[in-house]
Amino acid sequence: MTRTERWQRLLDLLVERDGLEVEPAAEALGVSAATIRRDLDQLAEQQLLVRTRGGAVPHGVSYELPLRYRTSRRAAEKRRISEAVAALITPGEVVGLTGGTTTTEVARALAARPDLAGGSPALTVVTNALNIAGELVIRPQFKIVLTGGVARPQSYELTGPLAQQTLGRLTVDTAVVGVDAFDPADGAATRHEDEAAVNALLCERARRVVVAADSTKLGVRAFARICPTATVHTLVTDTALPAPLAAAFEGAGVGVVRV
Repeated sequence: MTRTERWQRLLDLLVERDGLEVEPAAEALGVSAATIRRDLDQLAEQQLLVRTRGGAVPHGVSYELPLRYRTSRRAAEKRRISEAVAALITPGEVVGLTGGTTTTEVARALAARPDLAGGSPALTVVTNALNIAGELVIRPQFKIVLTGGVARPQSYELTGPLAQQTLGRLTVDTAVVGVDAFDPADGAATRHEDEAAVNALLCERARRVVVAADSTKLGVRAFARICPTATVHTLVTDTALPAPLAAAFEGAGVGVVRV
């Protein structure tokens, strides 16, 4: 196991257990306690966790791993979801992409589509995610529109009045939205109110809203609502979504695609 893999596993365990102690972590990863202590110290230096006397706790009350440490979680499901979402997009559309690991995979899936290899432009992509813009800007067939705003280091998303001002002047065909939670009764939501405000405006400016989320984010709630369920046209998720929950979304008028 490389150091990067070990750090990823430690951060995953930290989220799952809402805290870590050195000895159980060492046993779980099959390394020495000294290695775990050193790893935790280095992760604390990067402000990814807070060291305690016997281990570590999450950094902050609304803890969220930076994007680079979340990309490998449920990677297979996210790839399937992203490919299914990309297949919904028609050449020539204006597509809005929020930030997040799943929407980043959607951007990559769009870039891999052979029928989008040319065009004037093949797609116009509107995003508030710095990493998505960075990946797509090198593809001349895509017109990239990046909102202004204040960058959040955890998600690479631009938020605030500048981002909202830009989106308020645009019209989008399809908005692809990443969420922290989506519930049939409570709608789509995220943990951070600044991200929710930008994502909500993107949904308002779109003719069609597609939520891309793995099944662990469904049927649960988060702090800041993005939009009510009635705003969402299509949910694309994985096959682990329970049938009763899928039926609840469909009863609320949301088309459900399970891949």
